[in-house]
Amino acid sequence: MELTDLKGIGKTRLEALHAAGICSLRDLLYAFPVRYRDVSAPVSVAKAQPGEAACLLLTRRGEARLSRHGKLSRVTCTFADETGQLSACWFNQPWMREHLNAGTRFTLYGRVEASGAGKRLTNPSLEKELGIVPVYRAIPGVPQRLHQAAVRQALEVAEEVCPETLPQSLLDRYGLWPCTRALRAAHMPDSVQEAAQAQRRFAFEEMLLYQAAVRLMRDGRGAGPRLAASPDAADAFWRAMPFAPTGAQRRTLMEIAQDLASGRAMARMVQGDVGSGKTAVAMGAMLLCARAGWQAALMAPTEVLARQHYESVTSLFETYGIDRRAVLVTGSMTAKEKRLAYEEIASHRADLIIGTHALIQEKVVYDRLALVVTDEQHRFGVAQRESLGNKGQAPHIMVMSATPIPRTLAIILYGDLDISVIDQLPKNRLPVKNCVVDKGYRKRAWNFINGEVKKGHQAYVICPMVEESEMLEAENVLDYTKLLKENLPGLRIEFLHGRMKPKEKNKIMEAFAAGTIDVLVSTTVVEVGVNVPNATVMMIENAERFGLAQLHQLRGRVGRGKAQSYCIMVDASGDPEKNERLQVLNQSNDGFFIASEDLRLRGPGDIFGLRQSGEQEFKLADIFTDAGLLKQVSEDADRLLSEDPELEQEENRELKKRLEEYLKTSYEKLSL
Repeated sequence: MELTDLKGIGKTRLEALHAAGICSLRDLLYAFPVRYRDVSAPVSVAKAQPGEAACLLLTRRGEARLSRHGKLSRVTCTFADETGQLSACWFNQPWMREHLNAGTRFTLYGRVEASGAGKRLTNPSLEKELGIVPVYRAIPGVPQRLHQAAVRQALEVAEEVCPETLPQSLLDRYGLWPCTRALRAAHMPDSVQEAAQAQRRFAFEEMLLYQAAVRLMRDGRGAGPRLAASPDAADAFWRAMPFAPTGAQRRTLMEIAQDLASGRAMARMVQGDVGSGKTAVAMGAMLLCARAGWQAALMAPTEVLARQHYESVTSLFETYGIDRRAVLVTGSMTAKEKRLAYEEIASHRADLIIGTHALIQEKVVYDRLALVVTDEQHRFGVAQRESLGNKGQAPHIMVMSATPIPRTLAIILYGDLDISVIDQLPKNRLPVKNCVVDKGYRKRAWNFINGEVKKGHQAYVICPMVEESEMLEAENVLDYTKLLKENLPGLRIEFLHGRMKPKEKNKIMEAFAAGTIDVLVSTTVVEVGVNVPNATVMMIENAERFGLAQLHQLRGRVGRGKAQSYCIMVDASGDPEKNERLQVLNQSNDGFFIASEDLRLRGPGDIFGLRQSGEQEFKLADIFTDAGLLKQVSEDADRLLSEDPELEQEENRELKKRLEEYLKTSYEKLSL
């Protein structure tokens, strides 16, 4: 049985599935729901609480009405039960009027909102039957109901296309369900508990694959270039800097210098909160290599950030008369520019090579590559840092991460890396001032942004969506930009989102970095990738929809210059003072404290919300809430590979196949 054998999957929809990375029945079954709708137990209108999702069994009162305003359509209707009534509206779904007028009793599911003295549902779903309904990642051209139906068909052959990966000994030890049973429970659960049990099983599986891959890479590491990088050289670098380093920066660069001189291939993660000065440490490490006669490469997640790193390095060299040359390599460069850059790298006329994923393309040939640095580690996977590491003769590897993770957890998660923590902020860094407000504060916030721009500063406004959605009521970048231009007519306002072409995104980000844009309205695409010290305001709309770690990363885009910076979090869910998650951000700028509170507030499971691991290797596992399980898996991976290094034993052979597929898929994602 193949995908094409599934009812409803024709050529067009097959292409849509392929574009989403679903190329086989196994892929379809392993594309787990991102959340579930619990429509198993309807509540009354009286008990439905604003800010919470609810299922309600209601009777229609009056006819459904359709109104149009330009391209926008709106269907409205009133519903009631024996305890009260509420209104419901659907945007840009004109067909809903016919559906609603065709009956009188409906089961609606959606987020309840306060509306004056009453209650309201916006774009609720019409449920045909009660139960736990899986919701899959949206795939353009593949409606949810078709996706659900295709999965149900594939489950009929689950045992054939998804053989058991985990050894029976592990299934028994942890009480994990066999693969086939867990697949059925993940996609068609009879209860919340079943869905959670299935999720635990597959979280264990992906963590085991990840940990095994990490160990294979760690064990394959041997000798590295021995550099004469003395402590004196590190001190000399700091003396040349226009600022006094923190003790944590000095300690970290010293650890790196010792690794470089050890003769053993370094693999070290430098972990530090936003603004802790990781980049300065990386530049110091790269310069140590250059002065010892070797090359060093830094890979950044975006072209704009790569270019900013390049300009910082060249400026540093010019200012202090450092006789070293840096070269930039990015995907948008012309063929001639790339050819010249390749020649400089191969001939060793360039000592420091800075770029994006373009650095790991086959055409890039290094002369004496001794150090590889990857910036914003959580945007690169295990295979990516390994691939760049293969470019030289076992070069030293350093990765940087601004994702705050407790040290004990980081040691497990990054099992192939040693850990350095920069746990101090520069003394001259003013802490960001925070506030959590409701939608009524919005115009005051705009006026505040206007005042900051008049002082010569810039601002970000973050929206959760690119454009208006039929499923969610939340601010979107396109409409918000128009609204902001109407309210702040004298300001230069532009938008940015992930659907734009790379050249368009780079053009906008470069313009913002250059100061020719006053306010940038964006999705979370700016979470990493641009450094604008002149930006002093971060305004986050629908802040309640973001995870704490992501909100902290967004806030880290401001507070990078000498001026006081501000973060305004707009909570559209109801009462901002009752939102404990946002109050954590409001009261602290400490990323490690925020990470620990994130763990406390989320608790285990959370299967009705998107997981927010930040680590691209994990789809189901959560590095915080599953920390205990991750520790156990880490120990099991060690034991398995020590007892059966080649995974040749009968019960491990399917795991070996999956591990090979896992590594292959990881490398294919590099877009070489």
